Amino acid sequence: MTATTVTTVPQTNDDDHAIARLPEIADPLKVAPKDARELSKLFFERLAVLEEGTHEYQYARNTLIEMNMSLVRYAASRFRNRGDGEMEDIVQVGMIGLIKAIDRFELSREVEFTTFAVPYIVGEIKRFFRDTSWAVHVPRRLQEARVELARATEELRSRLGRSPKVSELAALMDLSEEEVIEIRLASNAYSSSSLDAAINGGEEGETALADFIGAEDAAMELVEDFHALAPLIAELDERDRKIIHMRFVEELTQAQIGERLGCSQMHVSRLLARTLKRLREGMLATN
Repeated sequence: MTATTVTTVPQTNDDDHAIARLPEIADPLKVAPKDARELSKLFFERLAVLEEGTHEYQYARNTLIEMNMSLVRYAASRFRNRGDGEMEDIVQVGMIGLIKAIDRFELSREVEFTTFAVPYIVGEIKRFFRDTSWAVHVPRRLQEARVELARATEELRSRLGRSPKVSELAALMDLSEEEVIEIRLASNAYSSSSLDAAINGGEEGETALADFIGAEDAAMELVEDFHALAPLIAELDERDRKIIHMRFVEELTQAQIGERLGCSQMHVSRLLARTLKRLREGMLATN
């Protein structure tokens, strides 16, 4: 470290002035990362014995934050191409992680502060993306308009004592009703929920969103029946298959079938009843 960066405050015999035993750093932000690692050890030692809330404690803590800003910039650079937020916002969020790391770090852990701090910083940045990113990509103008719509909605709700109408929002925002509706639809893409997410609770426990979505499709049972019925129909003789086809596919009456086959309606009825009984018994045996 350079002499221009750090100077040593003269020692005193007064234990109440612990800051006197710490280096006085003119500009902590300009301390090189290598020097910051060495100085951080000293500052953490003093921080551990200083009384929280005192001027000396705040000096040590603030200096640690400023000296280790390079860790935040390093972590933030890994998210430079995400495009979900400005770099300045990412750095600010990373600072929260750095401060948490400083407040929770203990020298007794026997690990480098950098090793301890980076996961905190990266964790805060990832949480930022998770909480602020859109679940579905929408045009930037609609992302920005969502914020304006929220403000207008809140303003009118406070003024009117109820939820505002689309026409009222359109008038306040100087937009057409179609544009307001478009913004509302785009706002739905801001977040998404798991189908297993609980939406309410009760004595019998929570209810998942999936319990309210969709319904049983009766046609699915028909598909299963058709698959089971196909080989049974294939086993019928040609006349019985033709009767089944004319009755249930062409939807002819028994009299019309009799005319085609050259027999009476009563005979067709007996043949049809016998065939259906055979198929029904085959279906039951399959199940």
